[in-house]
Amino acid sequence: MHTAAHTPPALNQDLSFEVTTRLGQPGPGKHGRTGVIHTPHGDIATPAFIPVATKATVKTLTPEQIRSTGAQAILSNAYHLYLQPGHDVVDAAGGVAAFENWHGPTYTDSGGFQVMSLGVGFKKVLAMDVANLTEQDIRAAKKERLAQVDEDGVDFKSVIDGSKHRFTPEVSMQIQHGLGADILFAFDELTTLVDTRQYQEESVARTHRWARRCLEEHHRLTLSRADKPRQSLWGVVQGAQYEDLRRQATRGLLELSDAAQAAGKRGFGGFGIGGALEKENLGTIVGWVCDELPEDKPRHLLGISEPDDIFTAVEAGADTFDCVAPTRLARRGGVYTLDGRMNLTNARFKRDFSGVDEEFGGYVSTNYSRAYLHHLLKAKEFLAGTLCTMHNLEFMIRLVDNIRASIDGGYYESYRDEFLGRYYAAKP
Repeated sequence: MHTAAHTPPALNQDLSFEVTTRLGQPGPGKHGRTGVIHTPHGDIATPAFIPVATKATVKTLTPEQIRSTGAQAILSNAYHLYLQPGHDVVDAAGGVAAFENWHGPTYTDSGGFQVMSLGVGFKKVLAMDVANLTEQDIRAAKKERLAQVDEDGVDFKSVIDGSKHRFTPEVSMQIQHGLGADILFAFDELTTLVDTRQYQEESVARTHRWARRCLEEHHRLTLSRADKPRQSLWGVVQGAQYEDLRRQATRGLLELSDAAQAAGKRGFGGFGIGGALEKENLGTIVGWVCDELPEDKPRHLLGISEPDDIFTAVEAGADTFDCVAPTRLARRGGVYTLDGRMNLTNARFKRDFSGVDEEFGGYVSTNYSRAYLHHLLKAKEFLAGTLCTMHNLEFMIRLVDNIRASIDGGYYESYRDEFLGRYYAAKP
């Protein structure tokens, strides 16, 4: 066992976080703040929206176009990059940032969401849409799944070719170290809101045991890959809608982190908040978790992009967010405007030569008309996805940037009320 005296220099200096401005006085459920995450590949001013580059690319965009939207960092997917081209290929290329020509901080998720969500039959509505699940959805979950969980890990079939694979906490760490992101997440078990309380309890306990194994493997890999830039492992808090389980899970991760550091090993550099979240309870659940977390650790909320959810999460204490919704909507013609969301495939835009949102501005609104984008979408031209994606990412990133500026400037509440009042008042 390595002791603190034998710890290599800067072993725990993978990243640091500082709070810049607090959103009022911190109290139960209220931990909003601005800050800066310092990583080996650059700083992230928080709150920040992190675009999803699932397979080492934000679909339809070049890295230069991603940068033009104001993105500070991007998040790639361990599951998909493991299947194709393989984390060994990415490692040989110098890590995911070098592989995709992204000059900035990177995140990778653990693969835990994908190995479960692509096998349980819930059509990617695991977190926010439980009220809309049909009986068919629930029956599908009870059939033979593509993913099977046991104490050691998860057996699953590839979404590409049906081949059989197995993820364990150790395998997830090996994949993510090979991918070389600045921030990686511990392997956790994804549950849904239709799982029983008993199963949620069992899952939180299992995720805790997996987190301990992730810390051990992360420490081992850091020592064996001492020539690589430091990577920060973040624990993931589960517990569904149950306050006691969320708080228990958070405290358990902190205990694991403290014990690792006391033994001269690596603790968690930050924390992810994941799992089953009902929209109406989002702020409450994030608040429970942040009540338990220390001020000097950043917090990432997985899979959130609706404007009202972002404001709610920021107030509760979340620092960064990721979601595929802005890019997925864009490829189908859905675009954000200051007056709400609209779909440019609608016939009424055929002769609308105004920009997508001229008041918002930005590259796409300044240079292309709604009519042109409508034409591209109807003609199924690839450029449609590129332009709509650029617009949506710039919109979402600027929104969160404006939230950060409003906290620093002391006018957060007025900005929030003005933005949300207009965004949800009418649909263009």
